[in-house]
Amino acid sequence: MSAQSNVAPIIIKKKKSGGGDGHHGGAWKVAYADFVTAMMAFFMLMWLLNATTEKQRKGLADYFSPSIPLSRVSGGGNGAFQGDSMFTEEIQPQSGTGATDINPMDAQQAQGETGVETDEQREDEDTKFRAIEEQLSGRGGESMVTVAMARHIVTRVTDEGLIIELFATEDTPLFDEGADEPTPLFRDLVRMIARVSESVTSNVAIGGHIRSHPVVLAKNPVWELSHDRADKTRTLLESGGLAAGRIHRVTGHADRKLAAGNPMAARNDRIEIILLRE
Repeated sequence: MSAQSNVAPIIIKKKKSGGGDGHHGGAWKVAYADFVTAMMAFFMLMWLLNATTEKQRKGLADYFSPSIPLSRVSGGGNGAFQGDSMFTEEIQPQSGTGATDINPMDAQQAQGETGVETDEQREDEDTKFRAIEEQLSGRGGESMVTVAMARHIVTRVTDEGLIIELFATEDTPLFDEGADEPTPLFRDLVRMIARVSESVTSNVAIGGHIRSHPVVLAKNPVWELSHDRADKTRTLLESGGLAAGRIHRVTGHADRKLAAGNPMAARNDRIEIILLRE
């Protein structure tokens, strides 16, 4: 018994090491970096959308559009397979010229070499638009605009094209009150614009705008009336000699884009005729 009592006891000490709390890890840094990168890409996208024109954005989109030709010879189609079928050129039917640089399809033709309009094309269009502006403002040598008509015309050149704005005044409306029946003055204005627009081949867009109506109305007619007036302008342009195929769009904007600070001012009753860039 004495021999056994002299043996020292064996003590085993187990040390448990902790890994630290979860918030001391580095996973959140990776997530935060991804978030910052995504936000930077988002703001870059917003900046590009604001800094480019519609034609430039079309060119960028066409640049990244996929193109997977499966044959060296086109069979007349203009899609990814370059023909009427997806087979090889030996059995592919040769039914036309296909989509080539000489005969491009619509998307390739809009893209061009750089995807944007050249400086020469834009300068040529601006020169033609300026000439039309001079005729409409009475500055041209052979102006067809009287003093009474010039009071209702405002023009401006934008990236979209030449905007010809015909607006009403407090004492001289363009349409009958609450209707789409044009006044004799508006008929003369539209016919004159139809003659002036023959100097260019641009497509035409028509937008109708009207002033706000009292909110107490049970049925607010702003949408229907603005579109009806725009469509009436289309028929007047066509009767004045403008080719129907040049009409690109007819839109009613109601009272959503006001030209005057007072929503119910007569100045907000207007028609925009846009000669679009080619």
